[in-house]
Amino acid sequence: MSLPKVLSVNHDLPIRTDKPVHSGKVRSVYWLSAADSARLIQEKGYKVPADTPLAVMVISDRISAFDCIWRGEGGLDGIPGKGLALNSIASHWFKTFASRGLAGNHILDVPHPYLWIVRQARPVKVEAIARGYITGSMWRDYSKGKRDICGITMPEGLKQNQKLAEVIVTPSTKGILKGIPGVPEADDVNVTRAQITANLKDFGLKSEADLELLEKLLKEGFGAISEELAKIDQVFVDTKFEFGYVKEADGSDKLIYIDEVGTPDSSRIWDGPAYRQGKIVENSKEDFRQILLNTLDSDILLNKERMPEREALAARTLLPVETMMRVSATYVGIAEKILGRKLVIPQDPRAELDGVLRAYGIRA
Repeated sequence: MSLPKVLSVNHDLPIRTDKPVHSGKVRSVYWLSAADSARLIQEKGYKVPADTPLAVMVISDRISAFDCIWRGEGGLDGIPGKGLALNSIASHWFKTFASRGLAGNHILDVPHPYLWIVRQARPVKVEAIARGYITGSMWRDYSKGKRDICGITMPEGLKQNQKLAEVIVTPSTKGILKGIPGVPEADDVNVTRAQITANLKDFGLKSEADLELLEKLLKEGFGAISEELAKIDQVFVDTKFEFGYVKEADGSDKLIYIDEVGTPDSSRIWDGPAYRQGKIVENSKEDFRQILLNTLDSDILLNKERMPEREALAARTLLPVETMMRVSATYVGIAEKILGRKLVIPQDPRAELDGVLRAYGIRA
């Protein structure tokens, strides 16, 4: 059978840039030259200071889980339609936030579903997790008797997948932070609000007022997405938000949303009818994680001290095409529910992107 084309490699596109390409697990970022940034700001009328550095952010169809990239059989090294689904959903929620008067975001232009033009932001070194239900790692800790979750005392008697009395925020580090008392020098470790407050500059925050604003935007964003998902009978379980500072025309710094929001990669989304019947049907990457946990060594996948074994496991594992297509159906399906329309998956994403780069005058 002929497999669909996916964009699994996105760090080698012919984009004119004078800095190294930053390639993450899913997206690659190409920083444009000062001349190209200034030209696009003028030509496109982007509402940012004239000297703002711009970047091209290209999403891929790669899928990561447990800090590893996973591939399929037959050279299917990504999930068909995944990049399209993620970008489309995030763009939709950013527009929803704007319509509700919430903070702005880093996206200036969407020339192609796989590509964003973004403005430079100075990231806050906090991954802010909003949780409306007790599940996942939080439930694993709770079930082992832990009641202090990121400095929050949890009540007794909670049951797995139960809705919490209120949305709670469980922050973790973004990147490796050094020299902060009580905070391990490792990426993505839980921290308390008190630790952030006592070390604002180390976490990239300008003031405690900005920390309070971050928490406000986090809960408002969670609430906005939750309300919209409820309209299509989907449950917004938990999500990760990231924030950064951008320079405004008057020289002031403004806190905005960055990265992505409310996607199946950064959030858990449950099917509403199934949840009311006591079942959990995942409409997010959690479904893929569960597939891996059910078919591979779960201790290797969950134990951070076995990371070398985990990386070796991911490198040698080729998942069945049927599994990759099932995950594709999950991503595309929830995107179509949220957007209220069908997604048209590009037949050859790389070829389409080449035309966009030429049109924007940034092809190397």
